Amino acid sequence: MIAATVVVQLKKLLGEKGVLDQPADLALYEYDGGVDKHRPDVVVFPRDTAQVVAIVNLAREAGVPFVGRGAGTGLSGGVIARRGGIMISFARMNKILDIDLENERITVQPGVVSLDVTLAVQAQKDFYAPDPSSQRACTIGGNVAENAGGPHTLAYGVTTNHVLGLEMVLPDGSVVTTGGAEQDLPGYDLVGLMTGSEGTMGLVTNVVLRLMRQPELVKTTLAIFNSPADAGNAVGEITARAITPVAVEMLDGVMLRMVEEATHAGYPLDAAAVLLIELEGLKEAVEEQVEQVREACLACGAREFRIAKSEEERALLWKGRKNAFGAVGRLSPFYYVQDGVVPRTKIAATLQEIGRIGEKYGLTISNIFHAGDGNMHPIILFDARKPGELEKAQHAGEDILKYCVSVGGSITGEHGVGMEKMELMADLFTPDTLDMIGRFKSLFDPTCLLNPDKVLPTGRGCMEIRQKPVTAETML
Repeated sequence: MIAATVVVQLKKLLGEKGVLDQPADLALYEYDGGVDKHRPDVVVFPRDTAQVVAIVNLAREAGVPFVGRGAGTGLSGGVIARRGGIMISFARMNKILDIDLENERITVQPGVVSLDVTLAVQAQKDFYAPDPSSQRACTIGGNVAENAGGPHTLAYGVTTNHVLGLEMVLPDGSVVTTGGAEQDLPGYDLVGLMTGSEGTMGLVTNVVLRLMRQPELVKTTLAIFNSPADAGNAVGEITARAITPVAVEMLDGVMLRMVEEATHAGYPLDAAAVLLIELEGLKEAVEEQVEQVREACLACGAREFRIAKSEEERALLWKGRKNAFGAVGRLSPFYYVQDGVVPRTKIAATLQEIGRIGEKYGLTISNIFHAGDGNMHPIILFDARKPGELEKAQHAGEDILKYCVSVGGSITGEHGVGMEKMELMADLFTPDTLDMIGRFKSLFDPTCLLNPDKVLPTGRGCMEIRQKPVTAETML
C-alpha cells in the first residue's frame, strides 16, 4: 500500500481532480485490453512535463513503483500496475503542439489519439501512416511504447518508422530529448531504443512524428476463398510476383461471419476465408497491380475477386476489419487475442496448427490478421465463468506462440510482451541476450521502480526477478 502522505503530496501537486484514490475509481484502471488485472494504489493526471517530473521525483523518493498509461487499449498487460503504486495517466496531455506541413512533421503530446493526427492534417492531403485497429481510441504515447503496427504497415512500416524525436522523463527525474524534426541526426539511435521499450525505461512526454502525402489513387479489393490454406498461399504468391500492397488482411470463416453479422460490410457468409487487399500510388501503377493481384489470387483458388466501386464501399470493408474485435462479443462473452509472427510462407501451416490447438483444448479459435507481414492474431473464444476455461485459453495461446517461434517467427508483432508473454521470452532469446536487455533496463531504471516486472522473464514459482537493481559489480 502507498503511504497516505504520498497521496496528500500528489493532491497538492495536481489538485483534487488530478488524483484518483477511491476503490471504485481505481477499479477502472486495473486492466487493459488483455486478461490480466492488478489495481494501482493511486492514478494521477499530469498536464505537462513539469508535473510528470514532480510525480517521478516523489515516487522515487518514496520508493513507490510507477507506470505510465495511455488509453488502456493494449493487449499484453503492459500498463498494469503489477506492484501497485502510482499510475500516471497521460489522458490530459492531449495537445497537438505544432504542425509543419512544409517539412511533413507534427509534434504532439502522448495523450493525442492516433486517428486525430491524421484528422488534423487530412484537409491538406497529408496523413499519419501507422493505423492500429484501435486507432480511434489508442494514443500516440502508447503506440510509441508498444511500437504499434496496423493493417497498412506492410508498406509503410510500424510506429518506429514514423517517430523522429522524443522528449522523455527518465526514472531519475531528468528530462531528455532525442532525435528531432531533422533527418538522420548524429549519435546513437535512442529514439529507436525507446520506441517499443513498453514504458520500462522512460515516460514519453512529447513526440515528433513524420507525416506523409496522400496517394493519387487507392484501390481496395476482396478475394474470396473456400479454403483458409488457399488464402494463405495467395499471400505468398502476391509477394512472389514482386507486388507490395499497402495492406493484406485475412479473415477466416468464423471471423468474417461475426464481422458481417455485426457490420454488414459485404463479406460473404459462406466463405472459408477472405483477403482484404489494398493498393495505392500512381493511377497507372495501381491499376496494373490490381490485375496482377487478381491473377495471383485466382491462381491460388480464389472463387471471386471484387474491387470496391466507391469510397463508401471501401470504407465499409475497412469498417468490418477495424470493428472486428467488437463483433466477437456477439458470439462469445470473453476472448483472448494473440499476436504471433511467422514467415509468410508458413501462414497456411500455422492456420492448420491453430485449428489443431483449438481442437486439443476444445475451444473455438477465429483468425483475423495482417497476412502481408505474417502477423497472426488468433482470437481464442472462451467463457471465464466456467472454471478452467481462462486457463485453457491461456495454454492454447502459449502453444500457438511456441509454434510461431518454432517455424522462425516471434511471440509478438505489435502487442508487446508486457506481463503476458514474459516467460516466452526465453523461448525466443538466449540467456546472454536476455541479460543484455536487462542491463539496458537497469541502466535507465537502476531502482527498478518504472513499470516493474514486465518484458523480462521471472523464475516460475519463486518469481525471482531477472532484472535486479544495478550495482557496481553488475555494471562491470
